[in-house]
Parts: sequence; structure tokens; C-alpha cells
Amino acid sequence: MRIAVIGGGPGGLYFAYLWKKRHPEDQVDLFEQNPADATWGFGVVFSDQALEFLRADDPETVDAIAPHMESWENITLNLHGDHVAIDGVGFSSIGRLELLQFLQQRALDVSVTPRFDTQIQTIDQLGGHDLIVAADGLNSLVRRAYEGDFGTSLSYSSNKFVWYGTSKRFDTLSQTFVKTDRGAFNAHHYRYSPTMSTFLVECDHATWQAYGFAYKDAEQSKGICEEVFADTLGGHCLVSNKSVWRNFPWVWNEHWSFKNMVLIGDALHSAHFSIGSGTRLAIEDAIALVKALESDAHLSTALHRYQAARKPVVQKLVNAARTSAFWYEHFAQHMQLGLMDFAYSYITRSGRIDDSRLRHMSPAFMARYEAAKNGGGDSDGEATA
Repeated sequence: MRIAVIGGGPGGLYFAYLWKKRHPEDQVDLFEQNPADATWGFGVVFSDQALEFLRADDPETVDAIAPHMESWENITLNLHGDHVAIDGVGFSSIGRLELLQFLQQRALDVSVTPRFDTQIQTIDQLGGHDLIVAADGLNSLVRRAYEGDFGTSLSYSSNKFVWYGTSKRFDTLSQTFVKTDRGAFNAHHYRYSPTMSTFLVECDHATWQAYGFAYKDAEQSKGICEEVFADTLGGHCLVSNKSVWRNFPWVWNEHWSFKNMVLIGDALHSAHFSIGSGTRLAIEDAIALVKALESDAHLSTALHRYQAARKPVVQKLVNAARTSAFWYEHFAQHMQLGLMDFAYSYITRSGRIDDSRLRHMSPAFMARYEAAKNGGGDSDGEATA
């Protein structure tokens, strides 16, 4: 079989590597419009659960990546100068470019043919391939060319966000909420290397308008964010890399394949950054697609099998992501709560965690929260963790 993979992100690279490793007789061509060392963004994060899922299918890859990852067991919330730790929520992170370079090498090791700096203009360029795997992201050429056949829907969250990095090293995945005289901001920040952290800034549309960000250039926007989060950054600067204000796009497709074309990753669906699952979903899509293709010699049947098996899993996570995003669209209102009530609202925002699970997952936090609810005194936000 001859396979074309469009997109050299984590999902495309991983599918190409995995298929070629298992089927060395097949030809796998990977097309990426950017140079091999180009990337946007900074770090990517995986939950412990996501890494265990990947380990079950490909322990060799996880064992190779793990030594290069930063890991922690808590989430820290910062509100009105106070902070609280939520224990037992394990994550690991790695620089996006480092992850891409690792996956590029894995693909080369199994003789995938990568073609960087190569933009596919039309699907006709791939006429000699038996299967086209569209891993070309939110602006997927394949999806846009056949969006009616894929049943594509696209909408946007109302909040604005901009993705920076910083040399400030944070101990855990953290959220810092800041109230100013013109509105409220939130920063999602976590380290992804010994010397760098991701620092994503978010605000609602009213705050974005009040600060006039629409009329600010990239350097002016960065300066305002540095001022708002001066205490959090502790003298460190923000670092830009195509850092522009955006609205989060919600992409969904009712049909995951059309003819010999199939979608994976952000080309297929998007999940809000507040649950940190974009890269995870792309890699899991690649695994599921490989399994489906191996289960049936007939391509059409295999692609339908991929959708049938994977779609309910993704739908559940995307629904949770939408619920989480809705919480963030109203985070300024939640900031009026006391520290412990705010933290409880935050950790239960997606609807996937109830009190019973929270007691098991985060016993120290839940004990403190329940003590506060029973008159222990720090639900008013005056105590620290």
C-alpha cells in the first residue's frame, strides 16, 4: 500500500512511524509545508493517564521520551495573592519542537519518506496514493476541500488567548487569576524544560476590548501581559513565537473519512487547551487508525471501523472540553468565590470529577476543602497551601 500523510505534527509523524514500523513493505510519504525545525508554541503537556495509554501500545516510545520530560503531581491555583495545591493530578511536559524532532527521527529510522518545505496545493497531487491521512491541523486542506462530505462544523469560543513562553521555571502546572481595573486575566503556565515554561494568557472579550489589544502590535500586547503578570513572572520576560491573540476554534466532523481520505488530530476535532489533550488525541487517533486498518483488508470498511471505535471516546472528551471552556468564559465571575470554593469549582468544571473521585484522587485537597466547608475557616480565601 502507498500512503500519503499530510502534516508533520505529532499525529502525522506518529502515524507514519507506527505504520511503517509494522508494515515496512509499504511506502509512506509524509508532506509538511514547513521546515523540519519550524514550530509554533512552546511546550506540550500529557496527563499521566495519557502516557499510560500510549505506553500500553508503544512502551518503547514512551520510555525514550520520558527522560526528556518535566513531571509533577500537583496543580497550583493562584487567586488574589493566595494559592492552593490540588494534589494527585499528575502531568508531564516536553518542548513541542523537541517532541517533533524525536518523532521525526523515529519516522526516519523506519524509512518513512519525509518531504518538508512541501505544500500540497490540491488533492490531485496525491493521485497515486491508496490512502491519504489528513493530519494537517485546524486549517486542513483535505477537510476544507470536502467539508460537506465530512460534515464539518466550525465555531469559536468567545475568550481571547495568546501563547507565550518564559524563562521563569514553575514548580507545577499552575493557573494564575488576576483582577485589574479593566478586567480579569488568567495565565496557564508550566515548565517544559529545565529553563523554559509555557505561559498562555487568556481574558474575556470585554477585557480584551478594554485594553485595546485589537490596536496593539505584538510587542505592545506582550508588554501589557508582562505588566499584568509581573508578580507571577518575578522579573522574567515573556517570549513570543507567532504569539497573536486568537479565539479558540471548535472543529468537529460527523464523518471521519471520505473516499480514500481520513482525518486525524486537529484536522478532525479540537479540544480546548484547558484540558491539555490536543497532542494526546492526535497520537491516540493515529494508534486507532493503525489498528482499524490492520483489522480489515478492505479500506472503506477499515475506515468506518476507525470512526465507529474512536468517535465515542473522542466525543466524550470533547464534550468535557466544551464544559471546561464554558467555565473559563466565566472565570471572572468564579473569581468572586473564596479560595477553596474557587478551587473546587475549577477542578470539577468539566463534569468528569465528582466528590467521590476527588477524595480518591486528591485526598489532601478534598480534606482541606471539606474542613473549610464545615467551618474550618479558609473558604474565605485567607489561607495558603
